[in-house]
Amino acid sequence: MNVPSTAQADTEPNDYHVGKVVALAIVAALGGFLFGYDSSVINGANKAVFAEFDITDGFFQGFVVSIALLGSAVGAFVGGRLAQRFGRRRVMIVAAVLFLIAGIGTGLPVGIADFMLWRVVGGFAIGLAAVVSPMYISEIAPADVRGRLTSLFQFAIVIGIFATQLVNQVIVTIADGSASNDLGPLQAWQWMFILMVVPAAIYGLLAARLPESPRYLVEVDRFDEAKVVLERIFMGDVMPKIQSIRASIDDEVKPTMSDLLSKKHLLLPIVWLGLGLAIFQQFVGINAVFYYSNLIWASVGFDETEAFTTSTIISVVNVVFTVVAILLIDRVGRKPLLLVGSVGMAATLGTLAVVFATAPKIVAGAGVAESTVGNPILSHDLGIVAVVSLNLFVAFFAATWGPIVWVLLGEMFPNSIRAAALSITVMANWIANFIVSETFPELAKASLGIAYGLFTLFAVLSFFYVWRFVKETKGAELESMGGLDEQAA
Repeated sequence: MNVPSTAQADTEPNDYHVGKVVALAIVAALGGFLFGYDSSVINGANKAVFAEFDITDGFFQGFVVSIALLGSAVGAFVGGRLAQRFGRRRVMIVAAVLFLIAGIGTGLPVGIADFMLWRVVGGFAIGLAAVVSPMYISEIAPADVRGRLTSLFQFAIVIGIFATQLVNQVIVTIADGSASNDLGPLQAWQWMFILMVVPAAIYGLLAARLPESPRYLVEVDRFDEAKVVLERIFMGDVMPKIQSIRASIDDEVKPTMSDLLSKKHLLLPIVWLGLGLAIFQQFVGINAVFYYSNLIWASVGFDETEAFTTSTIISVVNVVFTVVAILLIDRVGRKPLLLVGSVGMAATLGTLAVVFATAPKIVAGAGVAESTVGNPILSHDLGIVAVVSLNLFVAFFAATWGPIVWVLLGEMFPNSIRAAALSITVMANWIANFIVSETFPELAKASLGIAYGLFTLFAVLSFFYVWRFVKETKGAELESMGGLDEQAA
């Protein structure tokens, strides 16, 4: 098929097959489910893992938990280039295989070294999924529902987090209340990791049946295949859409990291904008909640079963309010929701900072475990305030910054640099996640009030960042995103 390379108007058929496009988006979003499962399974297992391998140093505990994030950063860095070279579908299949291998490896380690190695492998798969899933969904979705469909990726993440909490709680309940207890031939915490092979296998099988992204197919001059894929999604003549895609990339070279630089050899403004969003999403401390919530609640007096229950409730809140985001994102827009989220997170994190900073602390004495010295003691009323505030923080995050940052990263970059820009911004997201996860245990030991005070500061700064720099992308076609770079300048 010959497709002219002259510029065409951004044209998209008005009608599309809703069921088909939703089905494609759901399958791609399953990478988010494994993202959520693999990244948060450590929350239920960390205490047992520390006991199994006799890890008492706070810094090393944080490193064991967060080392997967280094793998995620590498996966994110190379994910865009792999998707550009081999296609989106193949990268999703590779991610599924790596998730499966990581589940087996972390569930059956022979020592702490190989346990950490398999955590890195799982993290690498997370990084791949974090890049390719939103990219694929944004590239097959019609403009008027792209926000909602891309939000399915975040929805799948929170479902994965919830599934992890639920599975972990069931396993701990069966194992008489402790992840360190035996459950058949293995300890309970080992089953938490091994069960990841089930969704990994399902994801791999379904991803293998996905059609390739039409934008990738046009970029590699496979126009007939692109036409077939677009006709599965849109009704009517899809040739203007193919011409529009071709026109947006016709004069561009394959995107590389050098394409992200301006003539002054600095990162393009649009890339800086994406980096800021990616970093702020982590620096408000959301993953300190999901990786360490059991330990947080234990430190303020909850027993292990109560800590699991409270963390599961948080995961339910996360799911419910992600649905709210999906319902609102294409109606209200991206920027207003981010601003509301920043205000809500600042208020709730600020409340937590005050509660933890002003609560009396456990002091050393006869019969007092050394590991608990300095932990805050919350009264019944303050305990309720802390639980409610933390759940409200998660609600504000889930309805705004959680899904919307992934939507923006998937749609805000011009076609010519999308893959490369996604790689570097998602990598930055995981490095920021690593910094928070690595430093939080020691920071929390020093003062939970200081820890949540820092998260509050970043929530406040995120408001002004969005107010000043973020432009609305609601309803815009991907082929028209080139102008955003100039707007971000």
